[in-house]
Amino acid sequence: MNDFNHCEKIKVLIIQTASIGDVILATPIIEILYKKFPNAIVDVLVKKGNETLFEAHPFLNKTLIWDKSQEKYKNLFHNLYYIRQQKYDIVINVQRFLATGILTVFSKAKITTGFKKNPLSLFFTHRIKHIFGNNTHESDRNLSLISWLVEEAEAQVKLYPSKKDESFILNDKSELYITISPASLWFTKQFSKEQWIYFIQNIPVDLMVYFLGGKDDTVLCNDIIEKSNHIKAKNFAGKLTLLQSAALMKNAQMNFVNDSAAMHLCSAVDAAVTAIFCSTVPAFGFGPLSKQSNIVEIHEKLSCRPCGIHGFHKCPKQHFKCSNDININDLLKTIGIEIPEQNNKIY
Repeated sequence: MNDFNHCEKIKVLIIQTASIGDVILATPIIEILYKKFPNAIVDVLVKKGNETLFEAHPFLNKTLIWDKSQEKYKNLFHNLYYIRQQKYDIVINVQRFLATGILTVFSKAKITTGFKKNPLSLFFTHRIKHIFGNNTHESDRNLSLISWLVEEAEAQVKLYPSKKDESFILNDKSELYITISPASLWFTKQFSKEQWIYFIQNIPVDLMVYFLGGKDDTVLCNDIIEKSNHIKAKNFAGKLTLLQSAALMKNAQMNFVNDSAAMHLCSAVDAAVTAIFCSTVPAFGFGPLSKQSNIVEIHEKLSCRPCGIHGFHKCPKQHFKCSNDININDLLKTIGIEIPEQNNKIY
């Protein structure tokens, strides 16, 4: 299977420089490496902004950062120079793009592994088929990258908010609350603003509602809060780190999210989650992994759904039924509430 001893101090680099959710779904590799090789030195390479996911991570040695925002390729080759100096035993490339293929092939690592879809995979030591669909979860597809190294690799996605993260978020942890992460990078993966407003208008006024997201989501969250007129709503968008958000989600009665990074944050701390799938479908392999997971989607079978893997900036059919026709009761039931059937959606 491999030439590495369980107690050997092997040096490993994991490369995943895509979005927040993609990075989180690569964390089972860290977990299984620690389990099988507790003395291993494991580094990760992520794009700038995602390094905060791994602050004080107990099983990581170092987080390398690729700044893509400016001088992208200069920074790429700066990282390559550093990687070559480290003399890694293994480089695990979780991405399927040329740039990370360059880092992998020229890393000087003894062993390289990645997906066959990477343009440079022909030069990898191990080329793994990326099987999309068939209800195979992306985290399992990622674990297949080390199937040659460990047998029966199985691990949960996991992040480690610190005690400081947990103490920062709430003064009164006895108060019941839910969180809502209303935004997404893609419009058609995002539950519509009008639906969020209507949903919140049917939530009890004594239930605290925390809104989460990045700085760019502040306006959307404020607009939803203002128009829903919920007296116990607070906007944390742009005010919390990723790990602070995860800590807040962990203790929530329920977290309402889109098919987005927020859903994967919930999975990473096993937080109760209700994930709303609009234009995409769980069969793609990016669904929630928390023990208490609910999936909400339109009941009607639409010929146009799914319309794409990632979604679009507007509905290709102009009606956005996959969001607008979702039954609000499907969300409310997850926190023990139900409204009369004739009032359960917007017209």
